[in-house]
Amino acid sequence: MSTIIETQKYATQVRHFINAHKILTPLVVLSLMTYYDYWEVLAWVYLALHGTYCLLWIIKEYTFRDRRFEESIHPIAGFIFVFCMLGGYWIAPYIIISNHLSAPNWLIAFSIFVTVLGIFYHYVSDAHKHAILSIKKGLITTGLFSRTRNPNYFGEMLIYTGFAMLAQHWITLLPLIYWWTFFIRNMLNKDKSMSRYSEFSEWKKKTGMVIPKLFM
Repeated sequence: MSTIIETQKYATQVRHFINAHKILTPLVVLSLMTYYDYWEVLAWVYLALHGTYCLLWIIKEYTFRDRRFEESIHPIAGFIFVFCMLGGYWIAPYIIISNHLSAPNWLIAFSIFVTVLGIFYHYVSDAHKHAILSIKKGLITTGLFSRTRNPNYFGEMLIYTGFAMLAQHWITLLPLIYWWTFFIRNMLNKDKSMSRYSEFSEWKKKTGMVIPKLFM
């Protein structure tokens, strides 16, 4: 009986809950702006940054999807542990819009810088990985992967840090900590799996696990 349960496949996949969150996010932000009647610069900047990121995610979904997210998941588990946990990222726009916040120009500029840099690392590395693995399996040690073993996670960390800083409130750190803990666990498991390749040890010396190693 336990074997049947373990191998059961559900129609719902992890990606379905992630995609639902990405599609809903711009609508949630616009709804908050409408409800709280707040249409100032900071709200529009947040909507532009997070909305663009979500649009790029959906484009990626239909062009170079990450196959890891095709993992089957029970719909209730997917809703609670994926969608609802991602919903924690809506805390930042809620704080900004419900409190009619403003921010100094330097903070807005820095947030844009961090977010755009993160988007570059995240999507460029995912596209590179997709292209290489479609040709051959094995370690990817070129491009952005030549300095960090996880440029995609590095990029995503930067992206949501850029969003969170606009709210100027410590509570926006909570969803970051939750997901970063999840990311780090995945990165450690990935290192363990990749250690079976003979070239892994040398590659590990030249790269950071998350932050790119600039000097070797």
